[in-house]
Amino acid sequence: LHARYVLNLLHETRKHLKQLPNISHVSTCYSDEITVCGDLHGQLDDLFLIFYKNGLPSPSKSYVFNGDFVDRGKQSLEILIVLFTFLLIYPKEVHLNRGNHEDHMVNLRYGFAKEVMQKYKVHGKKILKMIQNVF
Repeated sequence: LHARYVLNLLHETRKHLKQLPNISHVSTCYSDEITVCGDLHGQLDDLFLIFYKNGLPSPSKSYVFNGDFVDRGKQSLEILIVLFTFLLIYPKEVHLNRGNHEDHMVNLRYGFAKEVMQKYKVHGKKILKMIQNVF
């Protein structure tokens, strides 16, 4: 995805998240289903498997992602792009909780910062700074 679109997505995600309270309250009735996921750690295939088995986020399919989206795996940035896009499309059905890997120092140690810089050589620093701002 072109850097301009990534930066635009990050800007819109940040704008949306700033409007939300610090603590999310998610409830569902007995007839509704909610999928809770955690620790994707840059494994895009795992995210696709979750969507394959449980369906894509939609007005009738809610998700809570409990952090640790990035680091370790090779497709952390792609996971963020997918999750942030679904968050903006379905803001009432997709909930993202920050994990300990959504931290700049952890990103430096476990590989996410390096991944961003390798994928976006020219605009990598700007994208990484914006991601940290979103986190």
